[in-house]
Amino acid sequence: MVSGWDATATLQRSDFGITWNQMIEGTRVVGDDVQIELLVEAESLLTPRELNPALMINTLEQANGPHPGFRRIHAKGVGVAGYFESNGRGVALSKASVFLLGRVPIIGRLSLAGGQPYVADAPPTPRGMAILFKLPDGEEWRTGMLSIPVSSVNTPQGFYDQLLASASYPATGKPDPARMQAFLAKHPESAKAMQLIRSRPISSGFENSTYNSLNAFRFINAKGADVPVRWAMVPTRPFEPISTADPGQIDKNYLFDALIASIHRNPVQWHLVITVGQPGDPTYDATVPWPPDRRRVDVGTLTIDHVESDDTSPARDINFDPLVLPNGIAASDDPLLSTRSATYSVSFTRREGEHKDPSAVSPAETGQ
Repeated sequence: MVSGWDATATLQRSDFGITWNQMIEGTRVVGDDVQIELLVEAESLLTPRELNPALMINTLEQANGPHPGFRRIHAKGVGVAGYFESNGRGVALSKASVFLLGRVPIIGRLSLAGGQPYVADAPPTPRGMAILFKLPDGEEWRTGMLSIPVSSVNTPQGFYDQLLASASYPATGKPDPARMQAFLAKHPESAKAMQLIRSRPISSGFENSTYNSLNAFRFINAKGADVPVRWAMVPTRPFEPISTADPGQIDKNYLFDALIASIHRNPVQWHLVITVGQPGDPTYDATVPWPPDRRRVDVGTLTIDHVESDDTSPARDINFDPLVLPNGIAASDDPLLSTRSATYSVSFTRREGEHKDPSAVSPAETGQ
């Protein structure tokens, strides 16, 4: 994180016994009053050994400003509820009870990436879907997904370095382009991933976006067979490109308003599609997409039929920890999973102890 301060002071040379001067054409070259301006910029130079969840959250707070009571990332969002109906096809891959034929309730959240709770909706901002599956045996499956094809980083250090590179300078209020270039030179994997992210097609709304797990996991079936997987929520509604209307004429909550209106008219649905990896597919690097010819299995349908403001939704008090997994689903060797789990915990603990201002999307807007 880059931080800094500046100061200006005026000194009199005579106070320090400096009285010499020189005259040129009857004018003093140096006056008695001397103005001193000081600008100091400092950068955190922490080593990877010093990275920890609190540092990650502190850096996010410094980058986004203080927003007590809100999530430190995905700060703007709405709560949703509904159910997942399994078609039974997932049983061959995993013994998790969520894949048994039948229906289980879900609580979730749809959000915008970033730590600004009152930011205006913008097409390029990645959209998030977080779901908690409530299984009949008391287990839970929690998952957070994004509407981008890959992660922009593949290690905790890369995530922290990206935060530093994206930090705004106090003097300009903007990131330093040279610092971002240095980050991309140090992390070529991020440079490639960002190209994929920038070139992705952007849909018109939350309800027709595809949400990807990004991280890899492992499915274990009843026979003990273990396979690497990634998953995605694929919308039943057809893709439509984002509007090119003048952003200045659009309400700041237009994406959320459209989602709310859509759910009030009819439930919105996604297919849960599992991509099965093959030997050699990287499970430890979320910046690398798997080959497009990998086997894909549609294991059921997610239906969302209820939406409400973060101010009243039970999802407000849920930590969507990606390592809360049922028997039959396990973490892979992706280092980002443990980092996400630990930093989400710090964020949750802090916000639960804070007073929260009203959300950008109010109960009046959601009809609750």
